[in-house]
Amino acid sequence: MHLSSLFLLLSASAPLSSAVITYRVQRVANPTSDQADAYARIENAMAAAVNRYNRLTTRPNKSITVQYVPSVQTADGNFNGNIRFGSNRSYMNERTALHEISHTLGIGQTAQFDARCKANNWPGATRLLQSWDGQGAKINCGGGHIWPYGLNYDNEMSETNANRHCQLIEAMLNDGLAS
Repeated sequence: MHLSSLFLLLSASAPLSSAVITYRVQRVANPTSDQADAYARIENAMAAAVNRYNRLTTRPNKSITVQYVPSVQTADGNFNGNIRFGSNRSYMNERTALHEISHTLGIGQTAQFDARCKANNWPGATRLLQSWDGQGAKINCGGGHIWPYGLNYDNEMSETNANRHCQLIEAMLNDGLAS
């Protein structure tokens, strides 16, 4: 095979674009052992979650600042691009990071989210969800969260559910989640 043919073959199979979600963990200059442990766990969780979003989606673009704030009970994410993890190590995982990234992208954070949830107006996302879960499936909203595939609890985490979470959030963005 000629080199030009190989390049064309590789180009044809590569995605045209991909999501660009980046993050930075804010750290103190001289961390305590507690902080150093938290930073390492948070870094691992965020790296896995950002890698998954960037691998599976094309639309989301976000620069996220991540903080360790021991007084936060679990974790929280805001549309302004900030995620805070509290001291409870059980939330320093990929599932929580994926969930909180969805908040930075607009889940539970925008007027468009509220309006589309109230009207159940997610045409593309609903079609995608129904391709997985059947014709009766619908996106449920409440308390600033979605289900299914919102990854609201650890028992919802699986490879399939994590992948579907990313794809569903992208479909919701395409439907106007944050526009």
